[in-house]
Amino acid sequence: MTGGRVSEQERLRRWRLVLGGGEADGTGSELRGDDRRIDVALGALYDRTASRGRGAGKAAGLARSAPSVARWLGDIRRYFPTPVVQVLQRDAVDRLDLHQLLLEPELLGELQPDLHLVTLLVELNRALPDETRSTARQVVATVLGELEARLADRTRQAVHGALARGRRTARPRPADIDWSRTIQRNLRHWLPDQHTVVPETLVGFGRHQRSLARDVIVAVDQSGSMASSVVYASVFACVLARLPALRTSLVAFDTAVADLSALLDDPVDILFGVQLGGGTDIGGALGYCRRLVTRPHDTVLVMISDLFEGGNVTAMRTRLAELVRDGVTVVVLLSLSDEGAPAYDHHEAATLRGLGAAVLACTPAEFPELLGAALDGRAGADLARWAAEHGLTTT
Repeated sequence: MTGGRVSEQERLRRWRLVLGGGEADGTGSELRGDDRRIDVALGALYDRTASRGRGAGKAAGLARSAPSVARWLGDIRRYFPTPVVQVLQRDAVDRLDLHQLLLEPELLGELQPDLHLVTLLVELNRALPDETRSTARQVVATVLGELEARLADRTRQAVHGALARGRRTARPRPADIDWSRTIQRNLRHWLPDQHTVVPETLVGFGRHQRSLARDVIVAVDQSGSMASSVVYASVFACVLARLPALRTSLVAFDTAVADLSALLDDPVDILFGVQLGGGTDIGGALGYCRRLVTRPHDTVLVMISDLFEGGNVTAMRTRLAELVRDGVTVVVLLSLSDEGAPAYDHHEAATLRGLGAAVLACTPAEFPELLGAALDGRAGADLARWAAEHGLTTT
């Protein structure tokens, strides 16, 4: 290449790799060495015969057997960076229906761990043989560890900040006055002749309380469409459970309710305790969550669901209204996933918003600040306005 332009030979080479059509592709370019091996690896997945899963032509190199898939996985890791490897793995599972092979420990050991693989293993949880379960847990633990490392600090900071703000008082004891914030609050009372500020309003912190400051209940819909949300909800719940100022509960629901609070020491145990793909009874889940509430004005309920209710819609609305009336801050997240904009029941979202819940969607990166705002006392329409100001998707 010269002057940033691609040579004709390089241009034809790239088209040849894109088209993957051999002699009939019209480029007249022949692939050699690593280029040829890259072409074979991509052709095994994306050639028309491969997408049908029949093992013909180039797809014969990716027949439905663990050894051939393991060799292919080794090839793509050799020639492509990790993000591309993860995309190719996802496509291989979806296009070639390789779910059965995920039950083999040898193949699992070859896969590049990512969120998509974790959701597949959770979906296959009940079908995993004993010899595969240990390997599957290691894969899941690797991904959850990476997610927690990325999200835990921001979550702790947001919660601590919210609780600190909640402890501020306008009538502090002399030893508890926060002079920095007091000066900021009273700058309008600056007396230039005296070079001083009149502290008309004092800002301070109350005495540290040993008791729990807030209760947080995370209720997550475990229907099949919510797989990523279940993973992220489990990670966040475990992080919150380690904060001494919070009492955290985790509830997973479909047509039944599973209280997973006793497993909050280990998110891997939580994920292997859920069963994705069932129906949905949101009203039943809200009824159970209400029984967990002992001090409603200090409780935040985060329900994660697309609101496609399979049970009694009237019961869902009634129980959510009761929680709001009790004084619980109710946040309905339509998803907790990297996509952030899910398919959901728009009518029910609007209805629950009218009943006093804050109904919105957010990504995992946005969730810590959202939770902090809820712990800070924002609720309903006020929390929805805060979310809109901060770029979160509201209904």
